[in-house]
Amino acid sequence: MVDVAGSVLDPDLGDHVCLPFHGDRERMAATRAFTVNGLRRHTKVVIITHTDTPARTREWLAPLVPGLAAAEAAGQVEIKSCGDADSRWLLGELVAAGEQAREHGHRGVYALVDAAWGVHDAVGLEGFEAAANTLFGERWLAAVCQYDRGLFSAEAANRAAAIHPIAPGQALLRFANLCPQPGLRLSGDVDITNRQAFASVLTQLEAVAAEVVIDATGLDFIDAGSAQLLAVTALARTGHRTVVVCRGTVARVLRLIRADEVVTVRRAGDV
Repeated sequence: MVDVAGSVLDPDLGDHVCLPFHGDRERMAATRAFTVNGLRRHTKVVIITHTDTPARTREWLAPLVPGLAAAEAAGQVEIKSCGDADSRWLLGELVAAGEQAREHGHRGVYALVDAAWGVHDAVGLEGFEAAANTLFGERWLAAVCQYDRGLFSAEAANRAAAIHPIAPGQALLRFANLCPQPGLRLSGDVDITNRQAFASVLTQLEAVAAEVVIDATGLDFIDAGSAQLLAVTALARTGHRTVVVCRGTVARVLRLIRADEVVTVRRAGDV
């Protein structure tokens, strides 16, 4: 398991991170660090806030981030209010930010999302987090979703973390879309801590009407329950082959649970 606590506010493009925190002091410090890192990486920084208004956020953030006013005037930083946000609006904002980043030559999007908007809409919030996972395969977006432990119960925070491929104290999963071959490239680890995130990442493959390749050669570990999801994906793709390319450790797990009866398993080096 990888401890991401030190790097969670400096994610790579393609990372979808859950960040639990305690109180305004940690929230503000995280916002400062995330914004500084996003500007250093020459990305477009989008701060979607609920706890404070955009004006209030700008007021306390500007003294902490050199050049914030100029970056905001140039469109490299945007501070938006969640307001009465729902998952559709949030997803639309992220997609629009990606289009704007490409138009202006930024290297991608750094998005900081205040999850406080979903305190009273757990179903909507969890639906947003799962749906958002489909945006990260092209690796133009890095997002950190902030969960205030003073607002969310431990159970709710843990459920949210499990939908994210990356969170402090849990297995770390990265993925990327293959091109031109439909499929995914996986790296890191998958276990019960991020299995729900893995399921939402695989779901996007079910509707592909062609052979799909899952390059799992970068996976260091997968548990049996998570490996079973590869079989579930293959079964949902009736009439189309699902190929998993992997190292011996993953291949053994797939054979152990008999997933190789529905998945074409290719050992790395054999292809």
